[in-house]
Amino acid sequence: MSFLLPKLTCKKEVDQAIKSVAEKVLVLRFGRDNDAVCLQLDDILAKTAHDLSKMAVIYLVDVNNVPVYTQYFDISYIPSTVFFFNGQHMKVDYGSPDHTKFVGSFKTKQDFIDLIEVIYRGAMRGKLIVRSPIDPKNIPKYDLLYQGI
Repeated sequence: MSFLLPKLTCKKEVDQAIKSVAEKVLVLRFGRDNDAVCLQLDDILAKTAHDLSKMAVIYLVDVNNVPVYTQYFDISYIPSTVFFFNGQHMKVDYGSPDHTKFVGSFKTKQDFIDLIEVIYRGAMRGKLIVRSPIDPKNIPKYDLLYQGI
């Protein structure tokens, strides 16, 4: 389903998307088009893109094409989903140590829709961090890897 969503292929395009998307949540899925979990996530993103079109814009980013952002967001697991609103990085408290990104695939379309609604409403009220509405059982568990410390 990754062919249904627009792709950003270089740092310049990612920068432009972050700067130009206004009054909507910008969803950047960092991953690879041929990864099984990325394809599962892309399916959910593609199926919800139309329903969320008034609140969100969704782009796919290949981690190999934008190493600057891959390193900046410490993307060591794929897929990782990062959120912005009006050029501001939105953080989400998933009950894990990392609030900068969602790692893995969402279990259901409704989990993703609920998360976008919470981010959108929080951002409209000026918040930079919101609490995740997703059931903790549906959030993938992983260990943070700190490289080069």
